[in-house]
Amino acid sequence: MTSDSEDFGLSGPLHLNSVDWTNFNHRRSVAASLVQGAYILERDRQEKRQGSQALAPSWWGFFHFKLIRQLVDDADSCVFGAIYEYTPPSSHCNDTIDRSPRYVIAFRGTINKPDSFSRDFSLDIDIIRNGLHQTSRFEIAMKAVRNVVAIVGDSNVWLAGHSLGAAMAMLAGKTMVKTGNFLEAFLFNPPFLSAPIERINAGNVKHGLRFASSVITAGLVLATKGNSQTSQSEDPFAVLSRWTPCLFVNPADHLCSEYVGYFEHRKKMEEIGAGAIERLATQHSLRDLLMKVVRRGGEAAEPLHLIPSAYLTVNLTPSLDFKRAHGIQQWWRPDLHLKHSLYKY
Repeated sequence: MTSDSEDFGLSGPLHLNSVDWTNFNHRRSVAASLVQGAYILERDRQEKRQGSQALAPSWWGFFHFKLIRQLVDDADSCVFGAIYEYTPPSSHCNDTIDRSPRYVIAFRGTINKPDSFSRDFSLDIDIIRNGLHQTSRFEIAMKAVRNVVAIVGDSNVWLAGHSLGAAMAMLAGKTMVKTGNFLEAFLFNPPFLSAPIERINAGNVKHGLRFASSVITAGLVLATKGNSQTSQSEDPFAVLSRWTPCLFVNPADHLCSEYVGYFEHRKKMEEIGAGAIERLATQHSLRDLLMKVVRRGGEAAEPLHLIPSAYLTVNLTPSLDFKRAHGIQQWWRPDLHLKHSLYKY
């Protein structure tokens, strides 16, 4: 059964008939639409919609993109992503094309349908246990990203993803930074694994909880690392700080809203003179550190959701429910009340 949200003609950004690639809101809308294209590719497969009945092509064709390859999971043969190539008509050749991508690699999130939910849900669990990097889906995604970058270079490639797909894109981007490649990234509703402190209304209580968490985290880091020192050139978080992905979060979405407090708290800690504590705490997960202590050693994997720098966009438009707050559809609307903040480590 087809829902209106799958049909570009009913729910897509039809207002965007001319893309100004220098306009951040236009780039956001296009990236979100290409992620939706990955969602609908899988829905077309599930509903056996082919040829003229397929709904997915409009989600990229409207913006003059061409589908180069579907990314298929080896576990259940579902489509989890897509590689697009931008093919503008000659009449569109102007100065704004310089800000356009040559390729976009987009990853969808979890689909609550029987054909794909089991595999998607198992990957959601992998995110919770910080093991996404060990999954075959991520290996397939990473191989695709490396191949495209090897052909055209990092300045011509965008990463985009929503929810589970945002986690995939974030991990792919972080991995590419380690090889000196900095990809522009659009991460919609990326999951942040933490207690939902941001949902507390009292500002002093929120700050107190975050301050206590930072002190405990920094203390555990010092206790587990002993006297070993890491120079800034060796510090992976400092190296990663050169990458500034675009994050898009909604305060009413508890799966991603902690990014708001994560970055604001870092700024507050600097203001009160506790920046050194926060610079240590911000790159470590308290949960992973506690598990390391319980296991008495062993190297914990780098926390997927923690990043040093970001261009954070918060959708302050009221959401009626969690489904709308977490949905990809909000991010191509032209009437959003948005707050933009740049955070550098």
